[in-house]
Amino acid sequence: MAQLELPEIETLRRDLERDIVGRKVKTVDVKGLKSLEGHKTKKSFTELLEGAKVDTVERIGLIMVFGMNNEHTLLVTLGESGRLERCPTRTKSASDIEIAITFTQGGDLRIADKKGSNVIAVVPNEELDERLPDPETTGLDLMASPLSWIDFGRFVLRKSVPLKVLLTDPGSFVGIGDIYSDEILFDAGLKYDRLSNELTTQEVRRLYRSVVGILFDAIKYRGTSLDSRPFLDLAGEPGDFAQHLAVYGKVGELSPRSRLPIEKATFKGRTVFFCSTQV
Repeated sequence: MAQLELPEIETLRRDLERDIVGRKVKTVDVKGLKSLEGHKTKKSFTELLEGAKVDTVERIGLIMVFGMNNEHTLLVTLGESGRLERCPTRTKSASDIEIAITFTQGGDLRIADKKGSNVIAVVPNEELDERLPDPETTGLDLMASPLSWIDFGRFVLRKSVPLKVLLTDPGSFVGIGDIYSDEILFDAGLKYDRLSNELTTQEVRRLYRSVVGILFDAIKYRGTSLDSRPFLDLAGEPGDFAQHLAVYGKVGELSPRSRLPIEKATFKGRTVFFCSTQV
């Protein structure tokens, strides 16, 4: 099962910012240590959160960053089996819940992790830079740091890699995986194996509009939930962008552009879905 991509993490972040900022942590219940990074005991984790208030919820790459009012920060990276949920404290916990954070008001924030794929830690603010990705090696995050199409074009044309590889490289773009890269390339009318430094000016502009537009729409529709990669928001509702996918997972169905069957191929170890109109 693939990891969640940027639209899903941003959907969760926005909900959390709206729902838990200003809330004070009452208790923290930890089932096991498999998701905790840098904590040798449960107590070393829980005592840094209990009694603290959530000041901010931000996203750096695919890491959710909870700024606390006690000079510490909670970092949560959801893995393939990771899930967040908000619920009343008295609600029975699902079997995959590993951490339950109870607030003095407003119920629980629960973190599920059946396979231990999450990475979770509470770190002192003075050590935060050491625990976050190096900005010099992090890809573009056009939702967090908008870029003009001209600067985007310079970035793309400096590289000489197939577009599928470029879009899914975390050192080039944050949080674009197989789902959204296929949708972006279809929307832009560009084939997965085109080299980035061979694009025309018009094609660069189309690619820019598609990257921004697809990510924006996917966030608007609250992410994508598929059988192969399920996603539930804080309230347990599936992301709705699956209803708007044009090519991903639709091999054999008619393309909305050409009315010819959508094709499937394997490229550089990844499965790609595309339309014959992409060039």
